[in-house]
Amino acid sequence: MIFSFQYIFLIQNSKPYSEKGRRASSSRTYERKRTFPYFCGMELQNDLLIRAAGGAPVHRPPVWLMRQAGRILPEYRALRAGLPDFKSLVESPDLAAEATVQPVDALGVDAAILFSDILVVPEAMGLAYEMVESKGPFFKQTIRSATEVEALRTGADAAASLRYVYQAIHEALKRLDGRTPLIGFAGAPWTILAYMVEGQGSKTFSKAKAFLYQEPALAHRLLEKITSATIAYLEEQVRCGVHLVQLFDSWAGILGPEQYRLFSAPYIDRICGALESVPVTVFAKGAWFALEDFSVMDCQVVGLDWTIPPDEARKAVGPEKILQGNLDPCQLYAPPEKVMQATRVMLGQFGRRHIANLGHGVYPDTPLDGVRAFVEAVKSYSYSS
Repeated sequence: MIFSFQYIFLIQNSKPYSEKGRRASSSRTYERKRTFPYFCGMELQNDLLIRAAGGAPVHRPPVWLMRQAGRILPEYRALRAGLPDFKSLVESPDLAAEATVQPVDALGVDAAILFSDILVVPEAMGLAYEMVESKGPFFKQTIRSATEVEALRTGADAAASLRYVYQAIHEALKRLDGRTPLIGFAGAPWTILAYMVEGQGSKTFSKAKAFLYQEPALAHRLLEKITSATIAYLEEQVRCGVHLVQLFDSWAGILGPEQYRLFSAPYIDRICGALESVPVTVFAKGAWFALEDFSVMDCQVVGLDWTIPPDEARKAVGPEKILQGNLDPCQLYAPPEKVMQATRVMLGQFGRRHIANLGHGVYPDTPLDGVRAFVEAVKSYSYSS
């Protein structure tokens, strides 16, 4: 069956941040009811994720996986084998579209997520990166001074250089042909700043954290520029046709609560408020302390890692938000029957208003049988049972 739909969401929202990005006291918060219209002009054969993200009744939770497009699939490995590096795949619209659609064909998930990388944004701003095999991202140049920050492009100027991403969206939508929604995404500003200052992945991101303490005004200026570029980038993704958007704050958990409320949450809040026509998911790995902050943002879905019990998350975000997650990715290494059992337990703990996913991206050596068992367990689940 093909659905054409229009949903109206009423979201109760109170803003906990001042205009300068610092957390305000509860006496200064304000509440407003916001009408959030969402209309998907393209008819979808499977609109389960969009309905769930909007709080509409569904017969089962939708399911997709972070990093579902990647090395777990033999089709992806074959595609990647003919290319010199990872960025060649990201920057080729036809190939990126193929990688985007592969999990829908191979796994039967309820959504595709655009095959790209969060680091296309700093590159669009003028800070090029490399993806070093078996090591991860590397920036030859890092941000240290006000002069370097001011030299960065931002807003529409930065977003305009990412045409290959927008072309990949168009190609992916053609290949999906209405079978499932397409999820767009970007990195949250703090996570992007962490890479731009640190220059590479890190267990501690001590250089990036030191930057916050040593140069707080400059850090806020950099975060503002990243936020402006990210908003323009995501708005263009929406114009190109993505149905939902997810913000990845991958390094949220290395900040303490107060630092997070100064240097991450206000900028996520600004991005969520700017994207009015599609549902927005915020996934902040390790930031259990920020769930109450997310509860009053203009995001519709809050992603959880595997360390947060579903009942505690629900208490923190309230009854209206949709929760996403949060099976431990390592659970997929177990025998398929154990994966299915653990998945059903997780679904029972969340109940309704839930999107099934892992608590992090699929690891590269995850057994494909484990992934299939997870997806099948969700698809065979029913709220009426």
